[in-house]
Amino acid sequence: MGFLVSGTHLHITTWVIALVLFFIAALAGKKLTGVHMGLRLMYILMIISGGALFLEYRSAYGMNYDMKVLFAILVIGFMEMILVRKNKGKSVTVFWGLFAIALAVTLYLGLSSGIGSKF
Repeated sequence: MGFLVSGTHLHITTWVIALVLFFIAALAGKKLTGVHMGLRLMYILMIISGGALFLEYRSAYGMNYDMKVLFAILVIGFMEMILVRKNKGKSVTVFWGLFAIALAVTLYLGLSSGIGSKF
């Protein structure tokens, strides 16, 4: 399992793919079941790779890393709520705002933690 914690490349790649799939599914005019299922697969990969990184680096970064995990789970939840509510024809305006805030906090905490790439 060393490949999961040898760097953040796998975790960042799964996040980028998930965000691309999410925006494709969210901005499409029709229901894209295959894209939504692919996005759910990315959720699982993100949680596995993120969990491995969390277990490896938690003692070094403490509460900031705990907060990053919490906000990352919120981002995944908001992504799913936006897609499901959109497919049911319900309003998603509030969830877009919450998604944007949670994503910004997650990116800030993740990129400022010192693990992986420096931006």
